[in-house]
Amino acid sequence: MSVDRAPARSSATRSRPWLGHVVVLVVGVAVLALLPAILPAAREGVAVRTLIFAVMGVGWNIMSGYGGMFSFGHAAFFGIGAYTDAYLLVAHGITPWLGMVIGAVLAAAFGVATAYLSLRYHLKGAYFALATFAFAQMLLLLTSNIEALQKTRGFNIPLIPGGSWSKLQFPVGSHNYYWIILGLLALAVAVNILLVHSRTGQYIMAIRDDDIAAESLGIPILRYQLAAVAVSAGITALAGAFYTQYFLFIDPNLAFGAAVSVEAIVPAVIGGIGTIFGPVIGAAVIGPLSEVTASVLRNPPAVLSFVEGRSGLDVATYAVLLILIVLFLPRGIYGSVRARIRG
Repeated sequence: MSVDRAPARSSATRSRPWLGHVVVLVVGVAVLALLPAILPAAREGVAVRTLIFAVMGVGWNIMSGYGGMFSFGHAAFFGIGAYTDAYLLVAHGITPWLGMVIGAVLAAAFGVATAYLSLRYHLKGAYFALATFAFAQMLLLLTSNIEALQKTRGFNIPLIPGGSWSKLQFPVGSHNYYWIILGLLALAVAVNILLVHSRTGQYIMAIRDDDIAAESLGIPILRYQLAAVAVSAGITALAGAFYTQYFLFIDPNLAFGAAVSVEAIVPAVIGGIGTIFGPVIGAAVIGPLSEVTASVLRNPPAVLSFVEGRSGLDVATYAVLLILIVLFLPRGIYGSVRARIRG
């Protein structure tokens, strides 16, 4: 009987290739959910920001890693989510939970519209990347000049004493912010897993690898490229909406600035472009790394006292460390380790 069961399990695994990814996701989320119990309160903010980076990285990776459409304008989607949440809450009192959903839908619609304009006229590579950057800058200028969106002043989210679940606000010391962004990350990764192992995902990757061959097989290229953009934009908008609620403030530069797009790109590049867990691992590295370099070099120990007061050294060191990771692990941390294991 035992001889018969082993092949059955092997066959089931082969027929459900997504199962391993789901198991890793469930176990990972369960472990990370316990982190606030052992993490110093002062470091929980770093963990929350790291998870925000991870959600952004997962969103960018779907469009640029799996879809092959390099984007340098994901700030557009992040900002739409952030501003939709802030405007609906401040101006109309609409709960941020609904604001997140509306922001994701609006970001997906904007992404599809702008990608259609770019892809319809066969913009690829650097030209496509520049187009995405231009659309993000356009939104930066628009929000900076529209009075209904508070121009350059931005939105301050009203503080509710005692907190409120419906308004997504919690007292100081609450772990709810951490668990909510962890839940959003789990949702983003789950969507990524489903997409990659679906027929739609297979078509998207086939188009990325060889669009001419895919078109010759009858795959409607534009339709599936726009599907990847829509999913990517929606996930990134969720990160933007949560960012607004966590920091209780948003302005045009925080929402649509070029730095936001970089924050979406770096986790995927460091972790591994075109991999499911690469952006999460990349975010887990760059989030704490930036904090460590800043704390060590801005307030150095006695042995490093000679660097004290040197402005910008922490940023330069952080950049050098990222460059070294890319040089020695060109496929990213997760991608390179996986390749060596398989090789």
